[in-house]
Parts: sequence; structure tokens; C-alpha cells
Amino acid sequence: MALSRLSVTVGQKGSGGGHAKYILAFDQYAKKIQELEARDWGNLPEWAKDDPVKFFEMADKFERANGTVYRDHLISLPRELDAEQRYKLVEDWIKQELGDKHAYAFAIHNIKAKDGKEQPHLHLMFSERIDDGLNRSDPQQYFKRYNAKNPERGGCKKDTTAKTAEQRKNE
Repeated sequence: MALSRLSVTVGQKGSGGGHAKYILAFDQYAKKIQELEARDWGNLPEWAKDDPVKFFEMADKFERANGTVYRDHLISLPRELDAEQRYKLVEDWIKQELGDKHAYAFAIHNIKAKDGKEQPHLHLMFSERIDDGLNRSDPQQYFKRYNAKNPERGGCKKDTTAKTAEQRKNE
């Protein structure tokens, strides 16, 4: 029997770096490595290219007070698929939902469920900020408030524009 769960949460300022370490099983969470099936990241700016924890730590530091640092999707994955198939499914989901515009990190965890079988699930955390192709060479500028008149002077725009119910339904 297939299990399903989809949960979307918002990460407030101060929680990004720690959450990234947790899902990716870095630092004090390295003991979780036995339940880590896969991890990866992408679309990070040059100053954090190979370090998703640094990206989310800088978001914690430079995002505005009471700002959203990340969105988190927790999604059950099919037991019926093997690890390689699950990874491919996650890659396809990220391409569809985030494309190349949002910095992200993900991990596939696979723990034992109460019934003794696998319980694979995805943790996907991503920034609401949209990469517009402008070079923002330092984290402070990247997370600065967006400047519509002079985008090169401000930070990356956030993808939180108010949408109508019909627009959300279509998406």
C-alpha cells in the first residue's frame, strides 16, 4: 500500500543553517548518515557554490527581521521504487517546481516505518529568492531588499508576489 504525505513549512530567520545541517546530515547530525539515501543541492550563488549550509547561514544572517529564509517540502516517496528511481523522481520534481531560479538543498531519508518496511521521504528546502542572472557577489547584497528601479543595487526578488486563487489553482 502506498503511503503519502506532503507538508510545506516556512523557515524563519535563524533556522536555515541548522535545518540544512539536519536534513543533509552534516556536523552534529552526521550520525543520521545511516538513514541518508541521497543528498544534493543546486542553483547556489558563486559565493556558496559548493556549500548549501553557508547559503542558508547567510540567509539567517542577512534576511530581514521576521523574514522567510526558506520553504521546506517534506514528501513521502514510494517504497516501490529503488533508491535510483527515487533520486530521479526527486530530480524531476525539482526541475518542475524550482527550475534553475531558486537555490535549494535536498536529502532523501529512508528510515524504518512502524510496519518494519522502508519509509523513504524527501526533505527539500529552497530559497524564495529568484536568481535573475545579476552577479551579487556577496551574501549581504543577495539577501538585501529587492530594488525594482535598479535591480543591480538591491537583492534578489522574492517569489512571494500575491496571486489570485485562480492563479494558484492553475500553478
